[in-house]
Amino acid sequence: MAGRTTAKPAKKTSVAIPQLAWNQVRPAPVVLVSGTEGYLADRAIRALRDLLMAEDPSLEISDLEADGYAPGELITLASPSLFAEPRFIRAVNVEKCTDAFMDEVLAYLASPADDTYLVLRHAGGVRGKRMLDALRGGLGGGIEIVCAELKKDTDKFDFAAAEFAAAGRRVSSGALRALVSAFSADLAELASACRQLLADAGAEITEATVEKYYSGHVETNAFKVADTAIAGRYGESLILLRHALASGADPVPIVAAFAMKLRTMAKVSGGRGGSGQIAAKFGLAPWQVERAQRDLQGWDDEGLGRCITMLAETDAAVKGGGRDPVYSLERMITLISARGRGPGS
Repeated sequence: MAGRTTAKPAKKTSVAIPQLAWNQVRPAPVVLVSGTEGYLADRAIRALRDLLMAEDPSLEISDLEADGYAPGELITLASPSLFAEPRFIRAVNVEKCTDAFMDEVLAYLASPADDTYLVLRHAGGVRGKRMLDALRGGLGGGIEIVCAELKKDTDKFDFAAAEFAAAGRRVSSGALRALVSAFSADLAELASACRQLLADAGAEITEATVEKYYSGHVETNAFKVADTAIAGRYGESLILLRHALASGADPVPIVAAFAMKLRTMAKVSGGRGGSGQIAAKFGLAPWQVERAQRDLQGWDDEGLGRCITMLAETDAAVKGGGRDPVYSLERMITLISARGRGPGS
């Protein structure tokens, strides 16, 4: 049609600086710590600070808040001191930075101060794009530490395994699976659990070790309730549920544990191929696929569908939509223990 113009796609900025993982941080004049995983970003920044402190204990540490930045702060902090100590400047909330911060960082990138390490913590979004593009294009001689959120259990499994490997300790796959199941909702809690086991447990850490230390953890109890119900052990599941509730467990994470397992079973139920192929397709670990395949024994698609429907109803009930959350949980466990086969089915 006459007069119509075709918009050109935005040109993607090429990245000319090294992009490293959170545990590969190293000194550079400017260090961009990007990504939504705050815990890993904090670990990376602390590791860089500790590394620089070990090189020179006189390191001068300063902090900036990019969203409340006062013009001139950066150049003041980066100016040489009387005794010429190296400087470590941490700037947070860069994803919400002021225009003044962005303009002054851009000017700073053109000529970074000697013996100064500027850390920019950017948690995501488009704010500051002009500054980020310049840095990623090579201005300032910086590096980027990418701290993406660990969403998949496989990533969390690898993270926990790396924590033990870094300490030179042996840990079984079962122990790692148990830890990830117990602390999958919070990476900081998972890391804390790993540190406690490293400090207190014996030479080899097994699933029994994790059970000993974290048997009272709400999510661990929740998965036990789910496992026994899915296996058809109604009485045992009901006893575990009541024990968990008496120990202070909230119904919401219990339902979440059932949801995680039933949804994995539903994905795997229609999968074709080996465990590795199915795992790659659905973003799972092969052991999760194999576990779900074992859990599916004795189930059919209709029963699984009925249980997932009941799961959604129970989820609404325990979040305020029902008068008796415990009754809703027991009704769900009754149906799941029967593998979705109600009266007359």
